[in-house]
Amino acid sequence: MFQRELTKPDGRRMTLYSRRPISPDLTAPSPSDEPVEANPHLRWHPLRGEWVTYAAHRQNRTFLPPPEYNPLAPTHDPDHPTELPTGDYDVAVFDNRFPSLAPTAHDAPPEIVPTRPGNGACEVVVFTQDPTTSLGRLPVDQIALIVDCWADRTKALGERDEIVYVMPFENRGVEVGVTLLHPHGQIYAYPVVPPVPARELSMQAEHWAEHGRGLLADLIAAELKDGRRIIYDGPHAVAFVPVCARYTYEVWVLPKRPAPLLSDLTDDERTDLARALKSTLLRYDGLWDKPMPYLMCIHQAPTDGQPHPEAHVHFEFYPALRTPQKLKYLAGTEIGAGFFANDALPEAKAAELRAVKLDEFAP
Repeated sequence: MFQRELTKPDGRRMTLYSRRPISPDLTAPSPSDEPVEANPHLRWHPLRGEWVTYAAHRQNRTFLPPPEYNPLAPTHDPDHPTELPTGDYDVAVFDNRFPSLAPTAHDAPPEIVPTRPGNGACEVVVFTQDPTTSLGRLPVDQIALIVDCWADRTKALGERDEIVYVMPFENRGVEVGVTLLHPHGQIYAYPVVPPVPARELSMQAEHWAEHGRGLLADLIAAELKDGRRIIYDGPHAVAFVPVCARYTYEVWVLPKRPAPLLSDLTDDERTDLARALKSTLLRYDGLWDKPMPYLMCIHQAPTDGQPHPEAHVHFEFYPALRTPQKLKYLAGTEIGAGFFANDALPEAKAAELRAVKLDEFAP
């Protein structure tokens, strides 16, 4: 992996990643030379026992721009600068111009509940310079490079004193609120462990304390033995519709060997993880010959400097479609009670995904 650090005219950091050497002549553009003043803050939710972030400056962020002005596409037009430089590289990571968390956040306003500065980081990960493709349609070696990129950024962000949890993710499709259609994801680096991974880590720690082995490692073994929900089984990685799926067509992608962080995986493990990701995403798009909108989150160990043998890094995919015509909206039982109701059996959905013919890719 080759990488190059750049600085944008508005002061934001950019890192380019490539499978080939990167020219030293590349410069990082920005839609504006003026920095956006971001000072988010957190407020404590006393009933839920968790923090909520407030970042009012995000009201002015770009929303579904016309094709002739794609902020995530390189351009030679000096009158319409974008976020990406022109040149030979594969992946670009840069500070979000409209972050929900910022390293310089300060002086949280006093309220009737506890508050604190919204310290953290928000980065954009552009998977490719090609605006017409998607993560799942990239070559396996480029997806592996993106996995390497996620690992590298997790390590770099996790070394900051104010960061205790790093989560790369991708929102795909206007159905889930995507505001820029160029293939990209984001990385949020939090000053606290967010509620969902915190709950997962708690359950994993409880299992580890009781059994001396990983919860997800045991689940992988059980899923492989059962076999009905497996959609990818490689030498180092596995993908399946979990027996406990809360979403229709939900899929988990995991390395078979327990590892707390992506950076703890070997090159071979990351490559096979890339193949599992590609297989999953092509099956999604092949279900109805149309792009599947989804949320993808990577859950890892905290970056708090403590050992986390219980943690097993994994990808969780939450598709937004039940059928080509029907979106999956969260209803009162899910949002109000946190009690999910799935109207489809995981075994049936896994069978549908396995039945998709992957003509351009043999897993």
